[in-house]
Amino acid sequence: MASVDRKSRQEIADFHRYKNRRHLNIGIILYIAIFLYMIIYVMASTKTTRISPYEVKEGSLATNYTYRGIAIRDEQLITSDKAGYINYYVKEGTRVACGDLVYTVDETGRLAEYLENISLDENTLSDTELSELRSQIAEYMKDFEETNFATTYDFKSGMQHSVLKLENTAVMEGIKAITGENGTRDLIDYHYSPNTGIITYKVDGYEELTPASITMEYFDEAKYEENQLFSNELITAGDTIFRLSTNENWSIMVPIEEVYGQELVAEEYVKVRFIRNGYESWAQTGMVHGADGNTYLQLDFNNSMITFANDRFIDFELVLHEETGLKIPNSAIVNREFFIVPEEYLTKGGDNNKDGVIRESYNEDGTIYSEFVETEIYSHDESSGEYYLDTTVLQLGDKLYKPASQETYTVSRKASLIGVYNMNKGYADFRQINILYQNDEYAIVKSNTQYGLNVYDYIVLDASAVSDEQFIYD
Repeated sequence: MASVDRKSRQEIADFHRYKNRRHLNIGIILYIAIFLYMIIYVMASTKTTRISPYEVKEGSLATNYTYRGIAIRDEQLITSDKAGYINYYVKEGTRVACGDLVYTVDETGRLAEYLENISLDENTLSDTELSELRSQIAEYMKDFEETNFATTYDFKSGMQHSVLKLENTAVMEGIKAITGENGTRDLIDYHYSPNTGIITYKVDGYEELTPASITMEYFDEAKYEENQLFSNELITAGDTIFRLSTNENWSIMVPIEEVYGQELVAEEYVKVRFIRNGYESWAQTGMVHGADGNTYLQLDFNNSMITFANDRFIDFELVLHEETGLKIPNSAIVNREFFIVPEEYLTKGGDNNKDGVIRESYNEDGTIYSEFVETEIYSHDESSGEYYLDTTVLQLGDKLYKPASQETYTVSRKASLIGVYNMNKGYADFRQINILYQNDEYAIVKSNTQYGLNVYDYIVLDASAVSDEQFIYD
């Protein structure tokens, strides 16, 4: 019995030792490993600048200055010699020839009464006429942009012109109906354009303005008043009926500092971009002193007058120093030093017949031998006959041999190149650029250069984030 008790006690002791023995749990080990990896990855990410690519595309940059000027045209005010109700037959902004019918004056008011009566009819527009109006509305809605609200005024003006065209048909029918009833044709006066020009139905008092008579007071838009003329209104003899712009040559006047104005005059011609529609035109520059002694820039045009015949104040940009090429961000641009080696010391060699130089080297026993060293060319100065070679392959003091000659050249001179890091091959590969124009954000560089960039190349967006020949993992 005693031996059995001892055996039982031994088994119990062994059980407790087995129970208290700690075993490794593979799940806990994996969890700890993953947790440590995440901590290391997060810490490394906070210390590493992300290398972002930028796709090179064609673009343009220009120095633009925005102005608001006054349009000066050869304008003729046409007045009426009769009193009565007026009706127009030409859309505003349309060119008319001398002798074209522009308006009629109804002295009795019978035509106005007739038009008022027919306007009460429910179906006064045909399907074709309604379709034309719907098309204009649909076109406006398709191209509408909240940032370009000026198109709303263009749409309004276009709709008014379309309605006027439809009204003209009714007016002519009304005239025929009235004159056919009792022969009162002489009570409706027909009036024709006295000259060729562009019709506008507004008066603002600036019609007689000339470059020499301009003053700063004319630019005070708080005092500017414009009188719009409408059909079917009662007029008196002597009232202005319409304005006729008779010359395609016109000008825009804008105040300017005299020194800057002289610089623009020296250019003779400048490119002008109109804000309202993005239209571009070349203007001849001039400078005048107005009636108040202030200096004004005069921009003379010989086209596009009809487009802006309705506008007195015009917003525009002077497009100066415009350049077109490859557009890249300034953050991608970097300066890097290179060794300068005369072109006669460059040769080809190696298994792949690559560019390189023949360099003097030493064996372990001190004997001299020459070796071909492959090196990438980063630029070539044709005027001096020199190549820009990589500083990571050659060293200061290296002695180079001229091919097929005993002449030598000691590597000693360095020069800087402006460029970017191309990342098409998966590593930071320096490429020289030739900057044509640059502003605060972007640069325009010359395309298709021998050692430069091409459109659709990928470059490092932030050049400070990499070093030369660094492998890039994005």
